[in-house]
Amino acid sequence: MARPDTDALPASLMGGILRDAALYALVAFGLCVPLVAYRMDPGPGSDLVLVPRWGLVAILCAVTFGLRLLQRLLLLRRDARRALAPSPAQATEAVGAEPDAGQKVSKVGLWVFVAVAASLPILATLATGDLGSARYWIDLGILILTYVMLGWGLNIVVGLAGLLDLGYVAFYAVGAYSYALLSTTFGLSFWVCLPLAGLFAGLWGMLLGFPVLRLRGDYLAIVTLAFGEIIRLVLINWTDVTGGSAGISSIPRATFFGIPFSADEDGFAARFGLDYDSMHRVVFLYYLILVLALITNFVTLRLRRLPIGRAWEALREDEIACRSLGIDTTATKLTAFALGAAFGGIAGSFFAVRQGFISPESFTFLESAIILAIVVLGGMGSQFGVAIAAVAMVAGPEMLRNLGGLKAVFGEGFDPSEYRLLLFGLAMVAMMVWRPRGLISVRMPSVTLGERRAISGAHVSEGHG
Repeated sequence: MARPDTDALPASLMGGILRDAALYALVAFGLCVPLVAYRMDPGPGSDLVLVPRWGLVAILCAVTFGLRLLQRLLLLRRDARRALAPSPAQATEAVGAEPDAGQKVSKVGLWVFVAVAASLPILATLATGDLGSARYWIDLGILILTYVMLGWGLNIVVGLAGLLDLGYVAFYAVGAYSYALLSTTFGLSFWVCLPLAGLFAGLWGMLLGFPVLRLRGDYLAIVTLAFGEIIRLVLINWTDVTGGSAGISSIPRATFFGIPFSADEDGFAARFGLDYDSMHRVVFLYYLILVLALITNFVTLRLRRLPIGRAWEALREDEIACRSLGIDTTATKLTAFALGAAFGGIAGSFFAVRQGFISPESFTFLESAIILAIVVLGGMGSQFGVAIAAVAMVAGPEMLRNLGGLKAVFGEGFDPSEYRLLLFGLAMVAMMVWRPRGLISVRMPSVTLGERRAISGAHVSEGHG
């Protein structure tokens, strides 16, 4: 078979590719005109001035044109290679059983992530010179690990059970408000409220699961989205309990198993013979969320090997076949919703104790979208992929903010955090094109066959194993 020459494309084909790229650039121009072309800045007095940014619009359109052109050329080359490759059904040689690169990365990558996360405060202290200067990196690590835990919790519902949940932030809010109300009203400690917040959120997860037992696909997404908005509106309007839009402040801080992080004689530093430093509490919170995230990961991995975990994956693949095998889909869905919600509630209680103040504005639909984007981009069902996606989605804008070269390109007023949704959209589109199943699309099997054991000679007629 003659090899197709992809380097010399026909003029008609190349013209079609250029027209397609130009169409994408035109669509980008139409979107950028109302969103990017003008920026409103304060003018003299109380007036507002529209500042044109047509140069930025031109850059975005040119980037869109170039990326679409590159995509079409790469896809054309890929199709040419596939045309030359033999079909797996017609293969005449033995196929190797060695695990591929994706499986190897998934196996060791999680351990590498845990090792780096455990040593981050030490590395940040050594890099900056002292613990106080490393606070920015430790706070960023706390934020990343919080989203890692939320992503692993939602991965149970979306990645393993295949149930699209757009209202996961509701359970995050239930956990946060549970701790805030129990600690400020009844004086309960953080260690007592932590499991209670998980139980309350799990209960709400079951309450959500009952109405959506017969729903799938888009209808399930709409109901879960409405549930998240209902919880947020209740928090805003139930002012006697939640404080309304003002939120709840002066939330008690976590202690080291009853030892406060204070400068008193009974404080953490005095008990352990250390000089008092406010960073002790920050480092403790970092390792606390790391432990909570690892517990979430450990429970998820263990449950995947149990019958309930295999039932989740069977439900994800085909609900009708799952019913035909005699699996109770009602219990399977409810356990997925309840367990995922419980981990979200625990993460919410940690968020409340770290911030010391919570309000309904912290639990908008955008948070659910971010968590779902982390699960989808990382690879649904992949624990390591979710962790890497959380690092990229949370730390990415922070890293871009520290790059001075971007201001030289986009202007002094450029702030990547303002374009966070645009970055999310570009990342989602790129992933759907190049990696539609996520960064880590290969998942380790739930059940594997180990080394074959010999049969005792007493059980075979030949007298040997």
